[in-house]
Amino acid sequence: MRTRWFVRIGALVLVLVWLGIGGVGGPLVGKLSEVQKNDNASFLPQTAESTEVMNQVARFSESRSIPFIVVMDAGTKVSPEQQQAAAAYVSKLPQLKLPALGEGKTLGDYLTETPKVAIPSQDGQALLLVVPLDEQKATAPVEETNALFEAADQLRAEAKSSLAPAGLKTYVTGPAGITADLVTAFGGIDGILLLVALGVVFVILLVVYRSPILPIAVLITAIFGLALAVLVVYPLADNGVIGLSGQSQGILFILVVGAATDYSLLLVSRYKEELHDQESTWEAMKRAWRGSVEPIVASAATVVLGLLCLLLSDLASTSGLGPVGALGIAGALVSALTFLPAVLLLFGRRIFWPAVPRVDHVHSADKIGTRGLWGRVAGLVGTHPRRTWVITLVGLLAAAAFVPTFKAQGISQADTFLNEVESVTGQEVLAKHFPAGAGSPVQVVVPEAKAQQVVDLLAKEKGVNEPYAGAAPGAPSKVVDGKVLVQATLSAAADSPAADDVVRRLRADLDQVGTDVLVGGQTAMNLDVREASDRDVRVIIPTILLVVFLVLTVLLRSLVAPLLLVAANVVSFAATLGISALVFNHVFGFPGADPSTPLYGFVFLVALGIDYSIFLMTRVREESGRVGTRRGILVGLAVTGGVITSAGIVLAATFSALAILPLLFLAQIAFIVAFGVLLDTLVVRSLLVPALAYDIGPRVWWPSRLAREELRAQAPGAPPASDATAASRVDA
Repeated sequence: MRTRWFVRIGALVLVLVWLGIGGVGGPLVGKLSEVQKNDNASFLPQTAESTEVMNQVARFSESRSIPFIVVMDAGTKVSPEQQQAAAAYVSKLPQLKLPALGEGKTLGDYLTETPKVAIPSQDGQALLLVVPLDEQKATAPVEETNALFEAADQLRAEAKSSLAPAGLKTYVTGPAGITADLVTAFGGIDGILLLVALGVVFVILLVVYRSPILPIAVLITAIFGLALAVLVVYPLADNGVIGLSGQSQGILFILVVGAATDYSLLLVSRYKEELHDQESTWEAMKRAWRGSVEPIVASAATVVLGLLCLLLSDLASTSGLGPVGALGIAGALVSALTFLPAVLLLFGRRIFWPAVPRVDHVHSADKIGTRGLWGRVAGLVGTHPRRTWVITLVGLLAAAAFVPTFKAQGISQADTFLNEVESVTGQEVLAKHFPAGAGSPVQVVVPEAKAQQVVDLLAKEKGVNEPYAGAAPGAPSKVVDGKVLVQATLSAAADSPAADDVVRRLRADLDQVGTDVLVGGQTAMNLDVREASDRDVRVIIPTILLVVFLVLTVLLRSLVAPLLLVAANVVSFAATLGISALVFNHVFGFPGADPSTPLYGFVFLVALGIDYSIFLMTRVREESGRVGTRRGILVGLAVTGGVITSAGIVLAATFSALAILPLLFLAQIAFIVAFGVLLDTLVVRSLLVPALAYDIGPRVWWPSRLAREELRAQAPGAPPASDATAASRVDA
């Protein structure tokens, strides 16, 4: 009786501690967007050529600008009245009020240069105005918004008010306009994404548990795990220790909800299993916690270490996701292993109401070969192991054959959005009437003595228009440390693959002038980001595979089993990428993918997908010590089949929630991870891995003592075997 009260008091204290964590960390979840950095400069590798140019260009002026481009389309020849309306619009801009930024704040406070006149197009049907904002001021969080976002709203509102009556259709685009629309798209992360993810998980848990109370306890576990993670992430991001972007914030939410739910499912399943044998809920929880802690911690460690491998990335956005995601997984782990057990103990068996488990000594292992789903699957694996894994492997390799058709050479910023946004439409109108790269020039930093040579070379380059030395055409060149700035407009859109090709060619040609001639600008930034992404794939993927293998080796105390699991997950990822290529190219008609998409997909699928193999094989190893390897594989599959499948469905559903954000990258990640997790759960973990392990037999644990003892017992002339080895021999 005294022990029971101590347990309840301890559980109550734990719950109160977590209520405190939730009370402090919960409000910070809504404030994460204040410490995001979504500007392109924050994505750049520090060693990139465009980064060096950007730093040097800053010395030619007192501030660095990010331009809005206002395109005014008349549809026919621009009339004198329309020109007057445009001039009046330009004159009003410095006085435009920015109310969200504070009393008396105007657009003029954030301009690096006052716009003077709208430039007519060669066909005479459109006008163009460049509105350069100070990039440092425009992207700094101010009173829950920023100048970039507020300026876009006011520019668009004033354009509709002043220019629409004159018959001019207006579009606010350019690098600043596109970034502002990205900010708007990421605005859904704070509330909608989290609510959708939690809602989907709640529905699935209702079906799994057939209980109204238990799903709520699991969801609160996930929410508290997120609150704990954000308690650490927010101050680190606020002080610039780690980088937080909109996409890494969204992925953080999904990771925590998915991981916390998966860990909870495993613990609750083991707890319910023990309740069929134990009268005391405390004793049942002790046994369940001891049986679950190793696979849950190993699973979390695999994901954390896999995510931390992203720190090897040259891109701040990718390397920032590493610690952000790792902290999220850590929060989910601590919450699932402390808060949830406390709640389960406080409620006792009643938390499973109305399907309350009783002491009846009924076990899932008794269903092998019966009519139950996982009993049948275990029976199939045990009856036809080689046929099962061969057919499964052939199917996966057939899907993997389509991997070369996955288009990950990069996309334009316009293709980033899945919905219609003004900055994208404006870019199309801009390309119709002006050189598409207008407003985002190529910038070349060159020694003064070579400036004219560079200008002459640029004038001959295909796809390059109107090169000039200085801040603007006709303006005198400013010399800083013996260097000048040469600029030119590209015919192609600054963020298009065609513009990337021009910059590659420019760099190669200008190297002949001298290696001290550096090419930068918006297009060069995009190109350097893409090339850094390609480098990350080559470096990070092998590192993650090595880390996962080492964790599995320690966990399973074997070399063969980890090799089997890693190889199976690589095949699973390749099959997923192949199917994704078919769907993206022929079903959704996507224009392509960011070079980092396969890397993100690999990190989540291998680091998270290996979880289910860990859950299976740790239980198999536990059972193998009692009943032998082959029998242990069937028992482990039958016992864990339901809970692992539920966990996979939950994780797939939570990642699918990313698709509600109208961004191509997140929609593709949502599909790749959701489909890949289901493939891994329903095919790889259910058929390929257990059938292969069954076919290999006790050698799957080589070189551990478990393998040696079982093989010795099966050798001809061996002494009478123990129950475990006898069972294994009979089953074999």
